[in-house]
Amino acid sequence: MAKLLVVDDEKNLRLVVQKELSRQGHEVDTASDGEEAWGALESKDFDVLLCDINMPRLDGIGLLRRVREKSQTPPEVIMLTGQATVESAIEAMKLGAYDYLTKPYRLNELAALVTQAYEKQRLKIDNQRLRAQIERSSKQIPDIVAESPQMKEVLRLVRRVAPSDTSVLITGESGTGKELIAQAIHKLSPRADKAFIDLNCAALQDTLLESELFGHEAGAFSGARARKLGLFELADGGTLFLDEIMEMPAQLQSKLLRALETRSFFRVGGVKKVEVDVRLVAATNRDPDRAVSEGVFRADLLYRVNSFEVNIPPLRERAEDIEPLAKYLLEKISGVEVPEVTPQAAEALKKFAWTGNVRQLRNCLERAALLADNNRITVKELPPEVVYRIEKTNVSVNYTSPGQPGINSFQNVPPTNLRDSERQQILTALEKTGWHRGKTAELLGISPSTLYRRLREYDLEAR
Repeated sequence: MAKLLVVDDEKNLRLVVQKELSRQGHEVDTASDGEEAWGALESKDFDVLLCDINMPRLDGIGLLRRVREKSQTPPEVIMLTGQATVESAIEAMKLGAYDYLTKPYRLNELAALVTQAYEKQRLKIDNQRLRAQIERSSKQIPDIVAESPQMKEVLRLVRRVAPSDTSVLITGESGTGKELIAQAIHKLSPRADKAFIDLNCAALQDTLLESELFGHEAGAFSGARARKLGLFELADGGTLFLDEIMEMPAQLQSKLLRALETRSFFRVGGVKKVEVDVRLVAATNRDPDRAVSEGVFRADLLYRVNSFEVNIPPLRERAEDIEPLAKYLLEKISGVEVPEVTPQAAEALKKFAWTGNVRQLRNCLERAALLADNNRITVKELPPEVVYRIEKTNVSVNYTSPGQPGINSFQNVPPTNLRDSERQQILTALEKTGWHRGKTAELLGISPSTLYRRLREYDLEAR
């Protein structure tokens, strides 16, 4: 129901209105004059303001003018007075009052007017949220391919946890499809008709992340010309998905924890408490326990976000998914004419250890689809590292070079180990910069958070 502020210098009337509107389910605060009311408006958001005109210190017209000039999201204002004049009514309506009631008035008439004003206020706020959501351009959710027992178990867990409001932590390597699982949880939940808002915590600078999450007030910092709603507000009633949550800076983790515990927060530079109803789904490619033991992530925040964990196994551990997943991805990549994958190529895909998981498989298929002749993907169209590794083990693939029929073109090629190559490249860059991590990330053209992950993976954290 509505959050109301009743402002009247007549104490008995003020209490009668408060009692009646509270009985109808509204949340009602009161103030005895305009100055006290302005203090309340600065510390809390209200949907509707019921305001007497003749009051000491700051009268109703003065309060209405101040609300319209200085408030970022002004409430709808209903003016109440026992000394009505045409001039005061016209002035109040010109200043943007929703309506005007003359004392004595019927309480049921006032209640009906409050309901109408509240509906208008909610429409304004919903419009603002919808515009912000449209700007973020929601993504279409593709189907999840699950032929392996491991992925069927993941989907079983998703169906169990989705109807609740429990916070979920999705773990797994990069490229396994954690965001798709988060979207599936939202779609299967009672919040499905509300917003699904996503944020990659490693994609923004620390200074911008707080503003993106919680919003900011006009003038909160240089360049903040107007109020901006944060993602918590945009997700009100829906789901907030925080990807790579363990890359969040330590100083922001405490504010996130408090927002989750109290379901409220303050915008950057703001003094009004904003209350929200948000379900949190988070994801990470780190080991949560190790992140806590290393002091990277707060233990109390982990307990809050990890009420229910869903782990997605890497693609190399679920070979049954590779062939149907390749077919699905090729349909997305190619459109109408989907290339056929030959049995030898399919076998090559299934035997390869996909360190980049589904993302790497998609890149491989995009390349193969571009190179395919007669709409058929053979081993010739697959990347050399895929073919060589398979040929090295138990699949014999012969390529015919021009003028040399039957000669294996990869016979004398040394094995390609992409992980060793990447590790050496990072090590070389570190030596060039004197092991300065910020300069190394710039030299390699990657973000600092990506570099830190690679340093952990390749055991290069210490010199």
